[in-house]
Amino acid sequence: MRARAAAFYQELRARRSVRSFSPKPVPREAIADAIRAAGTAPSGANLQPWRFVVVGDPATKRRIREAAEAEERAFYGGRAPEEWLAALAPLGTDADKPFLETAPYLIAIFAESHGLAADGARTKHYYVQESVGIATGFLIAALHHAGLATLTHTPSPMGFLSKLLGRPAHERPYLLLVVGYPAEGAQVPTLRKKELDEIAVFL
Repeated sequence: MRARAAAFYQELRARRSVRSFSPKPVPREAIADAIRAAGTAPSGANLQPWRFVVVGDPATKRRIREAAEAEERAFYGGRAPEEWLAALAPLGTDADKPFLETAPYLIAIFAESHGLAADGARTKHYYVQESVGIATGFLIAALHHAGLATLTHTPSPMGFLSKLLGRPAHERPYLLLVVGYPAEGAQVPTLRKKELDEIAVFL
């Protein structure tokens, strides 16, 4: 047990978000298995209030990029407070998001604010944000375990995803996950993760 826990930690500590992706194709079944893993996550009342929309079509990715960059230009051009921009500065991010077209897959994650019964009646969902967040973490870990790189992208607002991907009103955009192989020579900033005694308390 101890060895398995240590090995899993070592595997995940090697995970890094990347912003330079290779166009190299990724097996669709690898994406499908990672989503199957995400679907095993716990959720409020086991209602599984998530939807994963996998986008590989180049034209759709281009439209997503155009819409996301429009929101990002507004963000960097005045919507974001200065302290937020200062926090982002070490990461070197800006309004240009070429990875949204370059990466072979985008996974748009939606949170179902409520469910629909067979007769169309609205059914209540519980702990939606928490449940979808846990499933998203499972998905990122599964993709990393498969040998793929990811980037969590959250243009704000994300309502354009619902329109472009034809999702119903009760599905709210939660996160856009960029998936693929890192580009040759891809670089990531040097980041420090907090040590155990900074994030955990044992009583």
